[in-house]
Amino acid sequence: MSKQQLSDPITLRLPLDLLAEIEAVADACERSRSWVMVRALKAYMAQEGREIQEMAQARKAVEDGAGIDAQDVLAEVDAITKGAAA
Repeated sequence: MSKQQLSDPITLRLPLDLLAEIEAVADACERSRSWVMVRALKAYMAQEGREIQEMAQARKAVEDGAGIDAQDVLAEVDAITKGAAA
């Protein structure tokens, strides 16, 4: 297996209570603090990070004219539901 490329070291200040939690998890699973923080950041990026990026892409698409006006969508839904009732 090839070794993963790593960045230069990054300085990060954490609230002391969060650091204590990270250290407790690292001790419990016999891993480093860096290992715990990387896993936590990967989980964040897979969830909230992805959502933030998708929302930014959607806003950009709307700005570029790729969106559909909400009133047009509502009018189409109204027409469909009225037609289904007939």
